[in-house]
Amino acid sequence: MAETTKSDVPQSEDAQKTMERQIAELRREITKINKTIAARSADLVNNASEQASDMYDTAAARASRTTQQLRTQAQAVSDVARENPGTTTALVGVICLLGFLAGLAVGQTTSDTTRRWY
Repeated sequence: MAETTKSDVPQSEDAQKTMERQIAELRREITKINKTIAARSADLVNNASEQASDMYDTAAARASRTTQQLRTQAQAVSDVARENPGTTTALVGVICLLGFLAGLAVGQTTSDTTRRWY
């Protein structure tokens, strides 16, 4: 076995103390890094929250304006329909007839001509 001399023991103790100091220093640096990361993530979360809140406020304001505009237009259409019931009935009838004819045309073009209903 290898024999250790008195001069080898202090060197190994010095090396061990140096390693312990380096480890302690690395731990302190890691703690600082963790604190910095935590602070930055908190800032990012706060910024994202503020942006989301701003976007929500903007969307809510736009939705409110759009709803009001739709109400106004619907009221105008309703007033015109009440003032002219004959015209309204004729217009709805024409739209229904056009829809029926469009359905017939689509049905005729997509159906198999060899199969008939009779």
